[in-house]
Amino acid sequence: MLVFVLNAGSSSLKYQLINAKTSELKASGLVERIGIDGILKHEVGENKKLTFELPIPTHKEAIELVLRILTNDETKVINSISEIEAVGHRVVHGGEHFKKSVLIDNDVINRIEELIPLAPLHNPANILGIKICRELMPNVPNVATFDTAFHQTMPEENFLYAVPYGDYTEHHLRKYGFHGTSHYYVSNEANKILNKKSSKVIVCHLGNGSSVCAVKDGKSIATSMGLTPLEGLIMGTRCGDIDAGVIPYLMEKKGLDTHQIINYLNKKSGILGVSGISSDLREVIKASNDGDKRSKISIEMLCGRIKKYLCSYAGLMHGVDAICFTAGIGENSDLIREKVCEGLDFMGIEIDTDKNKVRTPGIREIHKESSKTKIFVIPTNEELVIAKDTYNIVK
Repeated sequence: MLVFVLNAGSSSLKYQLINAKTSELKASGLVERIGIDGILKHEVGENKKLTFELPIPTHKEAIELVLRILTNDETKVINSISEIEAVGHRVVHGGEHFKKSVLIDNDVINRIEELIPLAPLHNPANILGIKICRELMPNVPNVATFDTAFHQTMPEENFLYAVPYGDYTEHHLRKYGFHGTSHYYVSNEANKILNKKSSKVIVCHLGNGSSVCAVKDGKSIATSMGLTPLEGLIMGTRCGDIDAGVIPYLMEKKGLDTHQIINYLNKKSGILGVSGISSDLREVIKASNDGDKRSKISIEMLCGRIKKYLCSYAGLMHGVDAICFTAGIGENSDLIREKVCEGLDFMGIEIDTDKNKVRTPGIREIHKESSKTKIFVIPTNEELVIAKDTYNIVK
C-alpha cells in the first residue's frame, strides 16, 4: 500500500511517499516559505535530490505541486496519483479523546478543531492539510496520527498539575506531552534490542523542539512537555520549565500582553535567548569553542536540564535499562550526549567516549561494556509510524 504521509505546518509542508507494507521510502521532501516565495526540496529514494524555487501562495498549491512532482517525468515515482491508496496526517494535539490513530471523517475534523485552543500554532495547519487532501483526492481515505496519543497511558499523578482539580475536569488542564510518535518508535526499537518482558527506557528526543519520555513496558508513564510544547527542556527558542511568577513580572516590566509574552517564551527564549547568537545548536557550539561565554553557559544549561529529567525518570521507574538519543541533536551531537551522561557512573550509566564519536548509519550502541545501562543512538522515523498506522487502519 502506497501511503502519502503529510505534516502540514503554518508555512511549511513535509511529506513522504512510503510503501507501508515493505517500509520502502519512495520519495520525500519539504516545501518551505509557503505564502512568501516558495522553496521545494524533493528527494527520490536516497539518491536523487532536487530543489525548486517558485511562488507557492497557498497550502493547496503546495500539495498540488508535490503531487505533480511525484508523477512528473523527471521526478516520477508513480504513474498517477490514483496509485496513492491512503494519506496519513501528523496532528499535533489530540487531547484526551484520541488515544490512537483514527480514520478521518467530519466528526474527527470537528474534534481536532475543538482542540485548537490547546495547539493554536499547529492544529489549524494540520486541519488545513487534511481538508485539502480530501478535496484533491476525494476517494482516498485519510488517517490522523496524534503526537499526544502515545502519552495517554500516563497515570493521573503524572499528568495532573497541582491546581484545583475542577480546572482539569472543566477546562482539560493537564499534561498531554508531544513527540509521541517518535518516543513510541524509538522505545520500540530499543525494546527489540533489550528483548526483555519488562523494560525501563528513557527516550531523549532532542531537536529544535525537545522532550524526554519515560517508557515502562512499552508505555509512556511520564514526559517533559505539558499542556503545550513549551514545558520541559530548554529548546532552540523555547524556555522550557520556568517559574510561573516570571510571566506576570515580565508582562508588567516590559509592558507585554498575553500574545506577546507567549511569543517571547516560545520564539525568543531558549538557546537563542541565552546565547544571543542562534537557535541552531551547531552555531552555539562553534561559538563556545571559540570562547564565547554565553554560548558555553547555554550548552551547560541545556545538558543540565536534560540530565535532571533523565535522573528523575530513572527514579520514577526504579531504574533504567536503556537511554536513547534521537532527533537532530540527539542523533548528531556527540558533545551533548557525552555531557548529559557525564558523571552518572554512580547510576550505572557509563558512556564510551570513543564509540560516541563514531558516526555510522542506523542504531548505535555507545555505552561501555561495564555499563549497567545501555545507551543507544536511534534515528527516529515518525513518518514510518504514521504510514504503518495508516496501513493497519485502512487495510
